Amino acid sequence: MTDVSERSGVLSRIFANDPNGAPGDSHEQVVLCHDRDTGLKAVVAIHSTALGPALGGTRFHPYATEEEAVQDALNLSRGMSYKNAMAGLDLGGGKAVIIGDPTKIKTEALLRAYGRFVQSLGGRYVTACDVGTYVADMDVIARECDFVTGRSPEYGGAGDSSVLTSFGVFQGMRAAAQHKWGSPSLEGRRVGVAGIGKVGHYLVEHLIEDGAQVVVTDVREEAVNRVRAAHPGVEVAADTAALIAANLDVYAPCALGGALNDETVPALTAKIVAGAANNQLAHPGVEKDLADRGILYAPDYVINAGGVIQVADEIEGFNFDRAKAKASKIFDTTLEIFALADSDGVPPAVAADRLAERRMAEVGRLRTILLPRSR
Repeated sequence: MTDVSERSGVLSRIFANDPNGAPGDSHEQVVLCHDRDTGLKAVVAIHSTALGPALGGTRFHPYATEEEAVQDALNLSRGMSYKNAMAGLDLGGGKAVIIGDPTKIKTEALLRAYGRFVQSLGGRYVTACDVGTYVADMDVIARECDFVTGRSPEYGGAGDSSVLTSFGVFQGMRAAAQHKWGSPSLEGRRVGVAGIGKVGHYLVEHLIEDGAQVVVTDVREEAVNRVRAAHPGVEVAADTAALIAANLDVYAPCALGGALNDETVPALTAKIVAGAANNQLAHPGVEKDLADRGILYAPDYVINAGGVIQVADEIEGFNFDRAKAKASKIFDTTLEIFALADSDGVPPAVAADRLAERRMAEVGRLRTILLPRSR
């Protein structure tokens, strides 16, 4: 049974209408999808279509409660609005979650049923891969839906989006080095990477090529072994706590969210934090704690946008060189954020939010200019 206070809290997030609140405090549309025969229970959250159709991935996860699933969809969709805005895309923010263990209930029929629900939204939401869903799943969903990205190259898709995600993170890290030390080069810098999965191991490649000294950690021994086999000179820390306490110049959290919290921030030795993980700040105020310690934080949703840039390019017909050129602009965007943060006297995370909200408001306003209907 759903607790009334829990449900009221979820509804207040959807219908937030505080004139003094931030522009990102409310959502345009939340859709609950249920197909009894396949076991599909899904939530599609559309945060904003101010810049265009809401693009964001589909997460497949065994949430403890339906309310937890809705909250996650709300949080993730809001993040996508800001990410897409700062990536310079003409796309809004949305996200979907499918409730359940994908290793137990994911079937062709369930995915195709989900695709029909996404299709019913008429293009207001465009989906892609996320935790628990993969390129092959997008190909199945696309059999029932026109609004799918992250498909396999055989179907004209971009394939593995972690390639440009890592490239974008590297560009953001270079921008942070430029701002902090006057040079974008990471040669000789000691960089700690926590999480060397799909994105993290590509990031290690970029760092090695740039001449950085790399220290890694991962809970999966096979991931560590793969990196060490390719790069024997890479150091390995016992765990994330040991990595954070190591003598680092740059810390790159590339695993779970909430990596920057009341325990980890005081222990950091690095002067720059720039990683691929989403939602790195565990709660409001952590960005100020970092700034107070003189640690330069590259906002996660800005520098990890290479993946969404890659899948968004599929909408026009995927071209890797074009998508990589767009992702390379993350360097300039990150520098712009640091400059605004300095001029306004705020942490970079606050400056990034302001820039994203400004673009959504200014460009979104153009829709009030009526255009003739096309025939």
